[in-house]
Amino acid sequence: MKLEPGALAPLVAELRARIEVGYKQDVQLAARVLGRETQSAWYPDPRPILNGDDAAALPDGDGYVLFAAEGIRGELVAADPWFAGFCSVLTNVNDIAAMGGRPWAVVDVLFLGSGQNERVLDGMAAASERFGVPVVGGHTARTAGPSMLAVAVVGRARRALHSADARPGHAVVAALALDGSFRGAGGNFDAATSASASLLRARLAVLPELTEAGLAAAGKDISMAGLCGTLVMMLEASGCGARLDLARIPAPPGVDPMRWLTAFPSFGFLLAVEPDAVAAVQDRFAEVGVACAAVGEITGGRTLELSHGDERHTYWDLRAEPFTGFARS
Repeated sequence: MKLEPGALAPLVAELRARIEVGYKQDVQLAARVLGRETQSAWYPDPRPILNGDDAAALPDGDGYVLFAAEGIRGELVAADPWFAGFCSVLTNVNDIAAMGGRPWAVVDVLFLGSGQNERVLDGMAAASERFGVPVVGGHTARTAGPSMLAVAVVGRARRALHSADARPGHAVVAALALDGSFRGAGGNFDAATSASASLLRARLAVLPELTEAGLAAAGKDISMAGLCGTLVMMLEASGCGARLDLARIPAPPGVDPMRWLTAFPSFGFLLAVEPDAVAAVQDRFAEVGVACAAVGEITGGRTLELSHGDERHTYWDLRAEPFTGFARS
């Protein structure tokens, strides 16, 4: 990804000012009230359940049951109901993959506003079929207000890929599907709705395969906080810092850097990887047509420093300002 000379500092300022960053900082309330670690009195296990990951990893025998949920903002449901339904499944299966797991099934909660039709359900059905993840239940009702949609997913993992396990010396690897385009004027980069079921499933399968092979140490699904904000969440959870070289980030040709760094990609993940495993990780993603590059390194500090060419600028200092509040003890 290319920047004009002198563009890094204003880009960082604009990135930090994004409303999506504020949304992630709102999570600090949940962090204060719910805490970082917990256990179940009904299913005791010495392994703690860590809050704040892409999905909850519930210890279960020699593996984990994965459990996550996503709410879809009402503006998207109103403007593009089919795509909102599709994304409600897409975001959940990505959260399971980000934890090194395979999705099993989803349930939905849908309050369908006046004037809205079943297009949102059509989108959910299309994603369910494409990813091979059934919708097995939920709650559907009408409401006089705007439509509201939330979807939860369950999956399984033999080995959980926690965002808290990044360590100094790991390479930061970005894996992004670039064979798509932006949907409308917003930040949704769609590389999923026109892809085949076999390709979508093959791409998702790479994450658990890498995890089970010990090739990935930590991971995060690139969320509405954008690539930089997502990396900060990994750093906060792991108690580390990082250097990120924007010039090394895979990007579509000619894309606006601000738009790409704040995009919600339909397939986009950040991984912490041992340096000698980077080539194997890249090769595996290349097999399914996903661009993959080492874009930085994990450091022992608590700051995320962005660079491009000779320019350097601090994006976030976790010592001075928390992000979600789900920090490593």
